[in-house]
Amino acid sequence: MKPIKYFLAEDTIDNQDIDALISWLKSYPRLTKGPLTPEFEAKWNAWLGRKYSVFNNSGSSANLLMYDALLLSGELKNKKVIVPSVGWVTTIAPAIQLGFEPIMCEADPDTFGLDLVHLEKLLIEHEPSTVVMVQVLGVPHKMDELMALKKKYGFFLLEDACAAMGASYKGKHVGTFGDMSSFSLYFGHQISTIEGGIVSTDNKKFNDLLLMLRSHGWGKDLDKETHQALIDKYGVDNFHAPFVFYEPGFNLRSTDLNAFLGIRQVDKMEWLIERRKANHDLYKSIFNGRFQIQKYGEMDTICSIHFGLLARDGEERRKIVSVLEENGVETRIFSAGNLGLHPFWINRYGKASFPMADRIHYTGLFLPNHPSMKPEDVEFIAKIVLGAVGS
Repeated sequence: MKPIKYFLAEDTIDNQDIDALISWLKSYPRLTKGPLTPEFEAKWNAWLGRKYSVFNNSGSSANLLMYDALLLSGELKNKKVIVPSVGWVTTIAPAIQLGFEPIMCEADPDTFGLDLVHLEKLLIEHEPSTVVMVQVLGVPHKMDELMALKKKYGFFLLEDACAAMGASYKGKHVGTFGDMSSFSLYFGHQISTIEGGIVSTDNKKFNDLLLMLRSHGWGKDLDKETHQALIDKYGVDNFHAPFVFYEPGFNLRSTDLNAFLGIRQVDKMEWLIERRKANHDLYKSIFNGRFQIQKYGEMDTICSIHFGLLARDGEERRKIVSVLEENGVETRIFSAGNLGLHPFWINRYGKASFPMADRIHYTGLFLPNHPSMKPEDVEFIAKIVLGAVGS
């Protein structure tokens, strides 16, 4: 395999960001969580269009916080949760860790999100309190239809938009549909804070729980009125008040160093969306009709971290991967394939095999897409792929 010339992802933290960070560090600021964290949260809220956001240390932690806040809210009629077959392990892992009853759903043949026909069957059969969905690879799911099911069956929706920030469905940002929504700010994602995650919601009760759960279960991060109400409820004296734990929480905080970068990254969102969308659309125009790729509407905006395609079969995928590697193009399987075929699921619930999810598992792969790529880079990579299959 030749040295990599085209990486799947590149850092969105550029030299100007590093220089600004160095200057800030030379002011000897407080590096742990401090005033920049709520400043970043407020800036993200303003861009996204939600009331509340909680910055934490990873997208995986964001998912964990969503599940636990929902569990502790007292709003659930049961602990049954529909989970996607195509996503990431930490879309599902918190359900297992917190004692939910996960029920896996097939993937949609168009967007690779939840198959809505299968989902409705599961809703009728199991009557779950919760549905977890993934906005797969920055391609918005069929949200009108999904929200209609939400209204009909009355479930809570957790929206995993970890790899989709910047995408929008009919002009509405992904991450604004769920009762709570998660985002990842990991290296190579749409924007990065080195490591980081966000949970966004319009529900103050959920937000208060998220704030407490992020930091040990204490109330110090709550607004003064809410914190004082808890102090009065439990008869806490002023000396003890900062260190009373109201919920069994975690330590999933990020830092002001990460928040400093996040504040700058939000300023780049529109440019990053434009570049990722242009690359994605170019790949699509070249490959359309030759490979199965995700579909989306004319009113949707794609903001993908990679471009995904499905080969005809496993043998064709091996050919493509081999030629890509020979030409220094980094690739990998499509997300984690079908999560129902992984040991963490099989060992607990048995194999969950579905036609579409299995096809993604055995034939899917990723191609690079990041803002620094030029049209000629996309065309070069696409030419290699087509040459590998004789097209």
